[in-house]
Amino acid sequence: MNEALVALATAAPQYGEAEMVRAVAELFRCWGFDPDRRGTAEWNPLTELIPAGARVVIKPNWVLHENELPGGGMDCLITHRTLIAAVLTYVLRARPSRVVIGDAPLQGCDFAKLRAQSGLDTLIEQGQGIVQIADFRRTLLQRDGYASRRQEGVRGEENFVLFDLGADSLIEPLPTDSGPLRVTMYNPDLLTRVHAPGRHCYLIAREIIDADVVINMPKLKSHMKAGVTGALKNLIGINGNKEFLPHHRKGGSAQGGDCYAGYSFWQNCAENLYDAANRSSGGSGQTALYWGAHQSLRAARLFGSEGMVEGAWYGNQTVWRTCLDLNRVLRYGCLDGSLADTPQRRTIHITDAIIGGHGEGPLRPAPVASGFLTGALNPAAAEWVNTLAMGWDPQRLPIVREAFGAFRWPLTDFQAADIQVATASGVRPAAAILPPNGVRFRASKGWCGHVEAP
Repeated sequence: MNEALVALATAAPQYGEAEMVRAVAELFRCWGFDPDRRGTAEWNPLTELIPAGARVVIKPNWVLHENELPGGGMDCLITHRTLIAAVLTYVLRARPSRVVIGDAPLQGCDFAKLRAQSGLDTLIEQGQGIVQIADFRRTLLQRDGYASRRQEGVRGEENFVLFDLGADSLIEPLPTDSGPLRVTMYNPDLLTRVHAPGRHCYLIAREIIDADVVINMPKLKSHMKAGVTGALKNLIGINGNKEFLPHHRKGGSAQGGDCYAGYSFWQNCAENLYDAANRSSGGSGQTALYWGAHQSLRAARLFGSEGMVEGAWYGNQTVWRTCLDLNRVLRYGCLDGSLADTPQRRTIHITDAIIGGHGEGPLRPAPVASGFLTGALNPAAAEWVNTLAMGWDPQRLPIVREAFGAFRWPLTDFQAADIQVATASGVRPAAAILPPNGVRFRASKGWCGHVEAP
C-alpha cells in the first residue's frame, strides 16, 4: 500500500445521508480500491485494508457537546454522524468481528447529551450487533461557575495500556531549564508524575492497541494551540487521562516557557493561581482561586496583552510533540506497553472537511464551507494535504512539518515531496493542491500571519 498517496474528494458542504454515501464512495473511487468491481453491487473497497474477522476501532472527534461560539453549531465542531455512518457501511462489508466507535472528549463534555443530540445510537443499530460506542475518559468534570467537581476513575485502569517512551519521547529534547509542563485546568502534580526527564508516559485505551485496524476520522479545524487539528492532533483522544498530555510549558517565552510571548506579570499571576486551583479538591477555596486567576487575566488585557494562559499561539513548541508521540504509539504500540520495530496495525485516516471549522478552534470554531474529504494510510501525508487544502503552508506548522522527522519509531518512510494526491481528475503532486472551491480557512488569533500560504 502506498502511504504517500492521499485521496481527495469534493462534495457539497452539507451532511445529508445520501450526500455522505456519495462523497465516501467518491473518495474510495479516487483512492483506487477494488477497481474490478467498481460500479457493481459487489464493490467492497475496504476489503483490501480490513481482513475478515478484524477488530476495528473508528476514532472520530467528539471533543465537546456544544460549540462555545454562539451560533457556531455542531457541524464544524465534531465528526458528523452521517459521515461516520457512510464509512461504517463499507467497514461492515469487510466483515469485521467487532467495531468500536470511541473517543476521549474533554473532561467537561456531557457525553450523554452529545450522544443524544448527534444521533449516535443509530450507528449501533446500523452495526448488526457488532458495533459499540465507547467513552475513553477516566475523568469527568462538572462546572458550576468558577467551581468544579471531578469524578475520577470512571473507566478502570484495566481498560488501558500504559506506555513509557522514556528518552525517545519527543518531549525529552525540551530544555531542562524551560518552563514546567502544563495542561490547562488539570492538576500539574499529576502531570509531573508521568512526564519527567527520562520518563514520558501515555495511557492508551486498550481497544485501540487491541485493534487490527484503526480508522481515524478527525474534523478539520484550526486549533489555538497546535495551529491545526486533523489526522495528527485527533490522536489526543486515544488517551484516557488528559493529565498525561503536555499541552504547553508554564511561563512566557522570556521565562523559558511557551504559554505566551514575552513576559506578563498578570499572566504569570494567573498561571500560579490556576495551578493552586487545579491542585485544590474543590469548595470555596478553589472557587476563590479560579476567580483570582480570571481577574488577573482581565488585568493583563487591560495592560495590552492577549490575556491567555493556554499556549494558544504559534510559539507553542510542546503540544505538537505530544501529538506525534501518540501517533508513534498508535503505529508501533503493543499490548504489553512496548513499542515494536515495525507497525502493529493498519491505520486509515479519513478527514471530515465537508464543513470545516476555522477561527478559534477547536472549541469555538466558526463553520467554513470547505466541501472536501481526504483519505490516507499515513497521518503525516493526510495532514500535509489537509493544510494545503486549507490554504495554508504545512512547512509553517510544526505539528505537520516535524511529523516527517528522523526519530526512533518514525511516522513516515518518505518525504513530503513524495506525496501524491488522487482526485477525480487524476493523480498529481501535493504541491499542486489548492483549496477546493477557493475556500481558505482562517487561523486562530495566535496563529494569524504565521500559517498562511503566499
